[in-house]
Amino acid sequence: MRALIISDTHGLLRPEVLPLARAADVILHAGDVGRAEVLDDLRAVSPAPIHAVRGNVDRSPPLSALPETVLLDLGGVSVYVLHDLTALECSPTAAGIGVVISGHTHAPRLEERDGVIFLNPGAVGPRRFRLPVACAWLHVAGGAVRVEPVVLEP
Repeated sequence: MRALIISDTHGLLRPEVLPLARAADVILHAGDVGRAEVLDDLRAVSPAPIHAVRGNVDRSPPLSALPETVLLDLGGVSVYVLHDLTALECSPTAAGIGVVISGHTHAPRLEERDGVIFLNPGAVGPRRFRLPVACAWLHVAGGAVRVEPVVLEP
């Protein structure tokens, strides 16, 4: 299974994301969608299910109705998605979560703690500061997880 992990579009769906979306089995958006049309445009190019959480800029309907968190089983791996990692209120290890996905900082980050993968894919929306425009693939097979960071060059 290939999950496309994106975050912080802030209303901008870059054309470089579209071929990735077409190749995904599932798309996870870690918040700050910015405009509902971003999700609509992803749905228009990809048959993959899309799971998005609400970010701090998603204050108006319909985006304000997005959930704050999503817990999914992807190929036997429990994946928890939220926008701001500082809002994590559970112990992923105790909850049996294998991967925690967050956004908010716009800075790509990948680390493993206590057997849990923490992934911030970066941001694919407007460039901020000197940070790369980035997303990630989450490959899940046989209960094993591999993260493949992607830097987009517009």
